[in-house]
Amino acid sequence: MEQKMINVTVSGETKEYPKGITYAEIVKDYEGTTDAPVILVTVNGKLRELHKRLKEDCRLTLVTTREDIGHKTYKRSACLILLKAVYDVAGREAVRKVVIHYSIGSGYYFTMEGSRILNQEFLDQVKARMKSIVDEQIPIVKRSVGTDEAIALFHKHHMYDKEKLFRYRRVSRVNLYSIENFEDYFYGFMAHHTGYIRYFDLKLYDEGFVLLLPEVGEPEVIPPFAPEEKIFHVQKESQEWGEKMEIATVGDLNDRITRVGIREVIFVQEALQEAKISRIAEQIVQAGKKKFIMIAGPSSSGKTTFSHRLSIQLSAHGMRPHPIALDNYFVNREDTPLDRFGEKNYECLEAIDVRQFNQDMLALLRGERVELPVYNFVTGHREYRGDYLKLGKEDVLVIEGIHGLNDELSYALPGESKFKIYISALTQLNVDEHNRIPTTDGRLIRRIVRDARTRGTSAKSTIARWPSVRRGEEENIFPFQEEADVMFNSALIYELACLKLYAEPLLFGIDKSEPEYVEAKRLLKFFDYFVAVPSEEVPNNSILREFIGGSCFNV
Repeated sequence: MEQKMINVTVSGETKEYPKGITYAEIVKDYEGTTDAPVILVTVNGKLRELHKRLKEDCRLTLVTTREDIGHKTYKRSACLILLKAVYDVAGREAVRKVVIHYSIGSGYYFTMEGSRILNQEFLDQVKARMKSIVDEQIPIVKRSVGTDEAIALFHKHHMYDKEKLFRYRRVSRVNLYSIENFEDYFYGFMAHHTGYIRYFDLKLYDEGFVLLLPEVGEPEVIPPFAPEEKIFHVQKESQEWGEKMEIATVGDLNDRITRVGIREVIFVQEALQEAKISRIAEQIVQAGKKKFIMIAGPSSSGKTTFSHRLSIQLSAHGMRPHPIALDNYFVNREDTPLDRFGEKNYECLEAIDVRQFNQDMLALLRGERVELPVYNFVTGHREYRGDYLKLGKEDVLVIEGIHGLNDELSYALPGESKFKIYISALTQLNVDEHNRIPTTDGRLIRRIVRDARTRGTSAKSTIARWPSVRRGEEENIFPFQEEADVMFNSALIYELACLKLYAEPLLFGIDKSEPEYVEAKRLLKFFDYFVAVPSEEVPNNSILREFIGGSCFNV
């Protein structure tokens, strides 16, 4: 019987391939035509792994390791190879648990528990084993099993976090990935074989080690290992908060929600944050001579609510705080610079009238009476509405905006008059021991919910703009985070269970034909892990209220 041929269109060119051929075979025809290896494809807009087979006429797009989705697949696959190598070198009985925690630079921080001692000799052996696994180009095999079978398998392999996680999954089947005899569950797609993961390194750090990987956009470069101590210790502190509440994974959170209820978790987490804010206020008072409290952080980190709560604590410590939003110093909209894509770049420093800001702040520092501007986001122009301010001995300015830590913003202000605070939502919760929740996912979900509520912006539009927002953060915020005097983590251990109820309807509103559908589907699948909780118990001064509504502050 003659084999049926299928039309496949790639970059406007249509070729015929036999029905049932794998996408990996098709991709071979395009080797050398892309600037990085093709690790996935989209088929009529749907993301597919390369072991999948051609079924019908389609439009096929090549996804390389230089792109965000491909880069995430690369990193995920590297983690699977790392775990196999650790168990191969140490032996399964000598390792009780290997846990992925959070990002450090371009890599991931891991810890290991068990009888095998973690030292440089062991790490060198693991690295050598990883290289041999990569060189062998071993297939990464995917299989689907029933959820009950998966739970039993996880229990057998002492992967109790995964066992707990899947007790709450509604799906009847689970996809598992294996390299030879090592099998695990991962949230997201994998490379076709181990040979894709050519670039990595391992470094001992703190109580564990770091798997160093390329950054997105530079798939063949391992950046120098330059850990940022302040941000690491904030993440570690948040991890310890989770451990105090016995909630390290989504399964732990779901257990608490279903067996005890979420109320105590909410109150304890909010109390921990309030105590931290109070300690920051004490530091400011004790430092003395601070007139400008500069608060910066990436999108959807809760800067506005934090500045209000810090102001309350400063008042309780005898100071008179005055909030100032740097957004009020935006240049007029027609003067906003354009980025390299021709879009208005509201994230760059040049979008701020830096000269006027410094003039006003210096005048206040001299004790003069100053009329402060208000930016009209409807007209796109700065306005003056009679908002005058004069600083007394106990007065301080609480200045909030993405450039707060950049001294080029406040170039004219004396260094001793500034106190810098970096705030971000550093998710402390893991899906399970081998699947982390990226901080960017938590912030994107916050932004989707907030923008729909306050600006009428669709989830589709928010997702479409997110890469531009991220580029702005990489250029204008993250390079300055280690210059902060203190850091504050605004992530709440319970928040994703609350945000689920708000975000899911918005994500379902994205049509399958839209380019943002792939990301929406990924986030919807992610929410399947969580037992949802209503927001009634969330206090009205919570940072979460900035996104879901009902805040007692004007946010």
